Amino acid sequence: MFSHKQVWAAIDTIADRYGYSASGLAKKSGLDPTSFNPSKRNGPDGRPRWPTMESISRVLNAAGAPVEEFMDLLSGRKGQPPRLKQIPMLGFAKAGKGGFFDDSGFPAGNGWEEIDVPGVTDAAAYGLEITGDSMAPVYREGDTIVVSPAATIRKGDRVVVRTSDGQVMAKIMQRQTAKTLELASFNPAHETKVLDMKDVDWMARIIWASQ
Repeated sequence: MFSHKQVWAAIDTIADRYGYSASGLAKKSGLDPTSFNPSKRNGPDGRPRWPTMESISRVLNAAGAPVEEFMDLLSGRKGQPPRLKQIPMLGFAKAGKGGFFDDSGFPAGNGWEEIDVPGVTDAAAYGLEITGDSMAPVYREGDTIVVSPAATIRKGDRVVVRTSDGQVMAKIMQRQTAKTLELASFNPAHETKVLDMKDVDWMARIIWASQ
């Protein structure tokens, strides 16, 4: 039987190992950012509040942590923190220039650096460092997003798109047909962008961000 303290300590350790605060991991998991705050771990009457199995599942998925690691933490077996994966990284401003990607949107050529990222196991993943404020408030200058050209894309996913004229943009995929691609901006004040599919070089899903 696991104690209330053990469960919350395991969540805190997962957050720390994978580069998040407790509130940051909650937000990444699609939960209220205050869900994991120490003040929320007990009710007004002092009785302990337990995270749901759904919340724990979402936390592990968001961090990229295997369930075995979480169980080890619950059992008191600390084990070794997961090794960080090194992936190629490029400045966002350079991504529109030729020579850095193949026709499918996979990294190619020289000029790539490498970064360590937690919890990313996708062999096709690479990083882009955000420059400027065009993607605020979701992504700000200096943030790193990790992109996978191999990941399945569904409506509502955050994506990076490169057009045939060298434009590279991070958007929200709203709708795709055989002829058009509709992309929403992170800033709701900006209109939806509609592209002809013949003008799209490639599109890749954003799977992680360093926020």
